[in-house]
Amino acid sequence: MQRRDRGIAQSLGLLLTKCVKESRVLLVGAGGIGCEVLKNLVCCGFGSLSGTASSKKPGIVVIDLDTIDLSNLNRQFLFRKRHIKKPKAFVAKETASQFNPSVDIDAHHASIFDSQYNVEFFETFDLVFNALDNLAARRHVNRMCLAANVPLIESGTTGFNGQVQAIKKRVTECYDCNPKPVQKTFPICTIRIWAKSYLLPELFGTSEEESADVAVTEGDSADELAKLKEEAEALKNVRRMMGKSEFAQEVFNKVFHDDIERLRSMTEMWQSRKAPEALSFEGLKAGSETEIIEHGRTLAEQDQAVWSVQDDLAVFTYSLDTLSNRCLTGEKVIEFDKDDKDTLDFVASAANLRSHIFDIPLHSEWEIKQMAGNIIPAIATSNALTASLCVMEGFKILRSQLGSVGGKEEATLGGAKMVFLNSRSTERMITTQTLAPPKADCPVCSPVYAKLRLRNGEGGKATLQELVDLLKEKVGYDEFAITTEAGIIYDPDLEDNLEKPLKDYVTHGNGFITVSDEGDEAKVDLVLSTVAHSGEDAELQLLPDSIMLPYKPKRESPAETNGHAKEIRATPEVVAAPTTTSSAGAKRKREADEEAESVKKRVMASKSEVHVVDDDGAILLDDD
Repeated sequence: MQRRDRGIAQSLGLLLTKCVKESRVLLVGAGGIGCEVLKNLVCCGFGSLSGTASSKKPGIVVIDLDTIDLSNLNRQFLFRKRHIKKPKAFVAKETASQFNPSVDIDAHHASIFDSQYNVEFFETFDLVFNALDNLAARRHVNRMCLAANVPLIESGTTGFNGQVQAIKKRVTECYDCNPKPVQKTFPICTIRIWAKSYLLPELFGTSEEESADVAVTEGDSADELAKLKEEAEALKNVRRMMGKSEFAQEVFNKVFHDDIERLRSMTEMWQSRKAPEALSFEGLKAGSETEIIEHGRTLAEQDQAVWSVQDDLAVFTYSLDTLSNRCLTGEKVIEFDKDDKDTLDFVASAANLRSHIFDIPLHSEWEIKQMAGNIIPAIATSNALTASLCVMEGFKILRSQLGSVGGKEEATLGGAKMVFLNSRSTERMITTQTLAPPKADCPVCSPVYAKLRLRNGEGGKATLQELVDLLKEKVGYDEFAITTEAGIIYDPDLEDNLEKPLKDYVTHGNGFITVSDEGDEAKVDLVLSTVAHSGEDAELQLLPDSIMLPYKPKRESPAETNGHAKEIRATPEVVAAPTTTSSAGAKRKREADEEAESVKKRVMASKSEVHVVDDDGAILLDDD
């Protein structure tokens, strides 16, 4: 045993250490959390044992589509300035391999949505770590892990807060069991997006009429869009004055005085709200005793302070002068970049000036950077702590795969828990919560998952009719509907597509087909993950060959109790709270409370114990 492994073996025990070394792990994402997770996995020896008899090749597979940006360097420590524009996955592999050369790392510069990453690919892993920054990819990996029946460790951070969740099919809640907050979207007329996506491009970039960045949303007003086009035409004339001393004043008066006065003239718009107040360049400048451009340069360094309106004028003038010089020296198109200080100064000052006009609170440049750049603040220490908690939960899941230790029955997923990093708590920064069971009505983890093997390439000639016949034969469906990414392609009243090729509706590799029972006693949905094959087997194959679907939990007819309807659920696991305070109901409540108290006492008692495993001397510590 190498010296570096002795401490890990003493902490985890020989059996779990061997399991860690023989494991095959997938890490999706090599960003803030991903870099830290990869470093921890490598240093702990995950996938470092070669020549194992297991059918799964030990190692760590890293998948990331992004390239390294300047803003990554303050929190993604595997990268350096020389790595900018290079793929994150490749550089992460190169750097992390130096910590432990015995670990086999396979890096993929690709999207996790690519067809090569199908269910059979996920089935080759013992554990999957999610280190992603977007909802769609998280949901996709969650679904793939459910289909492949592979444990998933989901993680995320926001500022100083973090969260880690262990997910296992039929054991815990999945990522989609609880609804996620919808990401905020901003219409074109929102103040900060106006400065970023309208004013900046009109002066220094691509016109609003030609730009693909400015999308019309449901909240946009047709009148407002028409007015913006008028303003854009007028700004083209102002733009021709770039390089002249009066350029800043002309832009200011056009945007913050003339356009605002035109808005004020539309009296019907201000019958129920306060009208905007136009600004005067000379009026604001009159209160300044210093040279305005130099004053703006000094203020621009104070990005966490909330500037006054006069300060915003100075920063606006300074940023206009800087951007104008860039254009005049050959930079034809300047686009907003949250890491481009010049464009950020312009957007922040312009947004604050327009906010003042509409009596909206002003913000610091740091806050506006988060809004305009759609940034969730990332803190290096939060990422590091969250990543370490991910690997700790990974140890527990692998321990659960070893079965009982020392004759003692293991807890759910080896004692894994939902872990929270909470900066608001001064007494305890890391808190835990018992993993909840899966929700019976979750549309993602309540269905039964199976595989549908489709012949690949031009030889795949199976029709939708063949799939319908196969489902009736193998599953015993009578009335059912079939849904793919294209929508509903079949139900008892929609048979127009039966003779069409199935490949027109499904994605070979990582697509899903949902089959919904529409009979009187409906069974749970069947989700088929599509897998391509090129052998001589049948056009369509359903795996496993025999599929048993349980019935959906359903509500019985309301029972009358003292004139009031009482809801009763058919499944004993989910019982609605009684609507009447009968003696029997009160008794059941007392019994439930007594059982809960008993469980709580047992949990509290177990927290004070340190279990020593006799077989190899490992000390197992609960993370509470």
